[in-house]
Amino acid sequence: MQRYGICGTGSYLPPIRVSNEQVAAAAGVSAEWIERKTGIRERRHARPDQASSDLAARAARNALEQAGVRASEVGCVVVATSTPDHPQPATANLVQHLIGADHAAAFDLNAVCSGFVYALEVAHALVRDDGRAPYALVIGVDVYSRVIDHSDRRTAVLFGDGAGAVLLGPVPGHQGLGVTHLRGVGAGHSLIVVPAGGSRLPASARTVADGSHFFRMDGRGVRDFVTEHVPRLVHEVLEAGGVRPEDIDHFVPHQANGVMLLDLVPALGLSASTLRTTLGRYGNTGAASIPVTLDAAHREGLLAPGDRTLFAAFGGGMNLAASLCTWTGPSRASSRSRPSAAADPGFRAAR
Repeated sequence: MQRYGICGTGSYLPPIRVSNEQVAAAAGVSAEWIERKTGIRERRHARPDQASSDLAARAARNALEQAGVRASEVGCVVVATSTPDHPQPATANLVQHLIGADHAAAFDLNAVCSGFVYALEVAHALVRDDGRAPYALVIGVDVYSRVIDHSDRRTAVLFGDGAGAVLLGPVPGHQGLGVTHLRGVGAGHSLIVVPAGGSRLPASARTVADGSHFFRMDGRGVRDFVTEHVPRLVHEVLEAGGVRPEDIDHFVPHQANGVMLLDLVPALGLSASTLRTTLGRYGNTGAASIPVTLDAAHREGLLAPGDRTLFAAFGGGMNLAASLCTWTGPSRASSRSRPSAAADPGFRAAR
């Protein structure tokens, strides 16, 4: 059976840099407190004229360019996002149009911050089982600056905007995407919410007045959830893939909170040297955070063919996802096309 793997990566971070000093006052905290509690030093915000589809299309074009593949060769475009341009149509259809992927199926997937790994598995199944088009674009994008209450220190200090993309395509031998486990824990649905704007509580003057259209999160509850569930799922994936923790070359997790990630690594039995982060300068970019960080590591030249990579994600729902991948992208020499934040200088010092 033909194997499929990641043939190219791309990302786009919007141009507006927002420092800790800029968000601290409205949130009622200090810049030092933000960095000490989260490891984040700054984040990016989209311009007023930019929506999720604009960021996603830029990331997708970068992935296609790196892989040397035309948009017309793409068989499906899957966009993972919880901040779509509109309730409908799907953001993926706008991206398909913007990049000229005229022959591709297009749809959105919302598993919040776990969305990219969910979308990766769905797209993998489509190209593996269909066979009519050899490539799929998987894009994670979120523009959280539009749904954040900037006076809420539980969320305002964490989130930024961004998009990351990968191109899936045929790869040789036994390389490429491996075991993936996806899991929903609906009992935790109240930990991360945007209460208004859906069929249960439609948008109205009242919901806007009381802030029900803003993103809300129980930070302590989310941390407890991650501590309880993520190590268990990751160990299941490693066991199913016949891979030991010491065999992992790169750990690319959802970039939720830097301090939490530093605590998570030893619980997974991984070496701290495998952790790849970009949250120091980009913050938590939701569904974009894993592909943004993967692209940064790739373009920094940290990934080599044959390297074992582990993705782990968690987010609203609550949802969990973990996936193994044997890297098949371009060699280190050919991937050095621009600087990145893969090593996230200064991140560990923030602890």
